[in-house]
Amino acid sequence: MSKKTNWIIAGVAVVVIAAGAYTIFGHQGNKAADKTVTIGVMAGDKNEDEIWKSVIKTAKDKYGITLKTKKFTDYLQPNKALSSGDIDLNAFQNYPFLDNWNNQYKTDIVSIGDTWTTPLRIYSDKYKNVSDIKSGDQITVSNDPTNENRGIHLLAEAGLIKVKDTTKATPKDITSNPKNLKVTPVDASQTASSLKDPTISASVINTNFAKSAKIDVDSAIYVEKLNKDSQQYFNFIAANKKDKDKQVYKDVVKSLQTDKTKSLVKKFYGTAQITVWDYKK
Repeated sequence: MSKKTNWIIAGVAVVVIAAGAYTIFGHQGNKAADKTVTIGVMAGDKNEDEIWKSVIKTAKDKYGITLKTKKFTDYLQPNKALSSGDIDLNAFQNYPFLDNWNNQYKTDIVSIGDTWTTPLRIYSDKYKNVSDIKSGDQITVSNDPTNENRGIHLLAEAGLIKVKDTTKATPKDITSNPKNLKVTPVDASQTASSLKDPTISASVINTNFAKSAKIDVDSAIYVEKLNKDSQQYFNFIAANKKDKDKQVYKDVVKSLQTDKTKSLVKKFYGTAQITVWDYKK
C-alpha cells in the first residue's frame, strides 16, 4: 500500500471520528440545552432571592436542570415574555389575573403547579376584633377590579355583609349590610394610609402595602381563610398551554414544591405568605 493511500485512509478515519464526535457531543449539547429553563419572576427582596436559589439548587442536584430566573419590575411583562418565547415559564400571578390576561391578549397560558398565597387581611387602628366594628363605620378596600372584588368578598367572609355571587363585586353588589357600613374603594396604595383618617374604622390591605406602611401583618383583625373561594388567589408556575406537559417543566415545579421551600417561606414570611401546593381542595 502506497504512502499516499495510507494518508487518504487516515484522512477518512479522522473525518469519520470527527463526525462521530460531533454527533455524540452535539447531541449531548442539545440535551443540555433542553435542560436549561428560564423562569420569569418579579424583582423582590433578598428573601425571595434566597428561596429561588434553593429551588435552582434542587433543580440542578435532583433533576439536572439549569434553572435561571429573569426578573421583571412590571406586571405586564412576564406574560408577554412567556407568550413570545423569551422565557419558558413564569411565577408571579394568581388565577383572576391570568384569566383577565388571556381574555384581553388572546393568549393561552396555563398553570402547571401552585406555589403560595398571600392572604388578604382587614386592619384597624380602632378595633381589636372584626366583631367590634360598629354601625355606620367606614371601611376602605382597593379599587382595582381584582382586589375590589376580593376585598368585598373578604368583608362577607368576616360576617360583616352579604354579597352577590360574582367575580367582579363592587359595593353595589352588597345584598345585606346590617351595620350600614360604608364600603369605600380607594387606590390600593392608599388603603394603609387611609387608617390615619379619623373617619375610617378599618381597611382591607394587601400585604405588600401593609409591609410598606410598617404594619405588622399579625395585627390584622381578620385574615382571609384558605377555602374554595380563596384558592383562586393562589399563585402558580405558568407555561404556554402547548408546553404544559413537558417533563422538564414538571420537574421545575417539583423543585419548588419541597419541604425546603416550605420551611424557607415560613422562616422569611411567617404567616404573611403560605405555601399551598399541598392544600386539599
